[in-house]
Amino acid sequence: MDKRVLGRSGIEVSPMGMGCWAIGGSGWGGGANDPESLRGLHKALEMGITFFDTADAYGAGHSERLLAQALAGRRDRVVIATKFGHGEGGPNAAPDYIRARCEDSLRRLNTDYIDLYQFHINEYGPEGAEEVRETLEELVAAGKIRAYGWSTDQADRARIFAQGPNCAAIQVELNVIDDAPDVLAVCEEFNLAAINRGPLAMGLLTGKYAPGSTLPTDDVRGPNAPDWMKYFKDGQPNPEWLDKVSAIGEILRSEGRTLAQGALAWLWARSDKTLPIPGFRTVAQVEENSGAMAFGPLTPNQMRQIDELLERPISV
Repeated sequence: MDKRVLGRSGIEVSPMGMGCWAIGGSGWGGGANDPESLRGLHKALEMGITFFDTADAYGAGHSERLLAQALAGRRDRVVIATKFGHGEGGPNAAPDYIRARCEDSLRRLNTDYIDLYQFHINEYGPEGAEEVRETLEELVAAGKIRAYGWSTDQADRARIFAQGPNCAAIQVELNVIDDAPDVLAVCEEFNLAAINRGPLAMGLLTGKYAPGSTLPTDDVRGPNAPDWMKYFKDGQPNPEWLDKVSAIGEILRSEGRTLAQGALAWLWARSDKTLPIPGFRTVAQVEENSGAMAFGPLTPNQMRQIDELLERPISV
C-alpha cells in the first residue's frame, strides 16, 4: 500500500496513522513511558508512517509535546492532526476558546500550522455546529490550519461539517466488529477521509485479551471505565464483543497476518476513504501495526465471509 488522501484537501498521507492518546499517559494503567513513546514514534517514521493524530486533552498537552520532540526536523515530511474541545473546565466550543486552544496546540507542537484540526466533542448538538465550522474556516483563512474535521459518530453532525469548503475528514469509531455505515456514507458522499478511531476495538482485536482477563483500576478499560467503554465491562472483555472477534479470527489471521493486522486490512477494504489510527505504547506495537501495510486490504470474498459470520448486511 502506498498512500491515502485526507479527503478533498488533497493532503497525501500513509495508509494508516499513529493514534497518540495512550502516549499522553492519561487514563492508561501505569502511565506513559516517554522514552519508549519516542522510540515508537521514531519507529513509525522509519516504517513509512506520515500521519500522526493527537489532541490537546491527551495528557493535558503531553502527547502534543512528545510528538513535537519526535518530529523535530521532519515537519515538512509529516501530517499532524490534533483536536480541541475538552478543557479543564469541561467541553467548550466558543469561537474565542477555539482560537486560543489552536494557539496553545501550535506552541506545544512547535509548528506554524496544523494540517488537520478536529472538533473533539462527539455529542455536540447540531444547533451550534455551524458556528464551530465557520470559526475553523477563519483559522484556515488565517493560515493557522490547513483543513478541519469532527470526531463524531453522528451522521447528521458529520453532514453539517461536510458543507464547509475546507472540511477534510470525519473521525469515527469504526472497526471490523463495529461498523459505522451511516457516517462512512457521508464521508463517501462528500469526499472526506474517514479517520478510524478505535480500529482495534481498544485492544480486543489484538488477541491479547481472553475471557477472564482483567484490567487495573487506573486503566481506561478497567472497573471504573466510562460509560462509552463498550468493549470492556467491569474491567474485563465484554463477552458480546469478544465472541465476534472469535467468530472471524481465522479470516483476519489469513495469509500470515496477525489478528491486529487483519483488522486493519478489513478497514482498508471497507472503503478507499478509511484511515485507521491504531494507538500504541510500545515499539513492538508500532512494528506490528505498521507491518499490516505490507499485506494490504482483505479480498472482497473475505469481506463477504466476515459479514456473513457476523450476520450483518454485506458491506462491500
